[in-house]
Amino acid sequence: MIIRNSFLAILSSQPAHGYSLKSSFEASTGGAWRLNAGQVYSTLSRLERDGLIQAADDDIPERRPWQLTDEGQAALSTWYETPVDNRSTRDELVIKVLVAVAAGERDMERVLQTQRSATMRRLQELTRSKMEMPDSELPELLLLDARILRAEAEVRWLDQCEQRLRPTWQGAAS
Repeated sequence: MIIRNSFLAILSSQPAHGYSLKSSFEASTGGAWRLNAGQVYSTLSRLERDGLIQAADDDIPERRPWQLTDEGQAALSTWYETPVDNRSTRDELVIKVLVAVAAGERDMERVLQTQRSATMRRLQELTRSKMEMPDSELPELLLLDARILRAEAEVRWLDQCEQRLRPTWQGAAS
């Protein structure tokens, strides 16, 4: 759905062909998400099938430009107006910690500290990259902001895990 709706957003400003959509998508995501041609053209086929886009008139048939239909504009408006639900529970770190606790991992402090150290290094790298990024690179800056905030939240969650698990460590040491 993300690629589908992103294509609708790109097409809302002007018609575009497949390669142009791919390039625009990758540029607008700050290069964080690369698409392959198969994804692009299968998404375009589904959008056309669902009546959300149609071929635009053009003199170059091998580079078929697409444009948004009224239904496509309505679908895009609905996407913009609908909040994103980021309550995914398929976060590998969360699963790793939960499974380790359930399995009775004896050295959870080491598991958490190893992750905290790696996350802090990543946070430093991201912060350094942000400081070096020119203000004109808005998509990349916004992406770095999101990654920095997620890393900070991850460190806080690891701290919370340690706080909750510490009594079990002290009990195991007795």
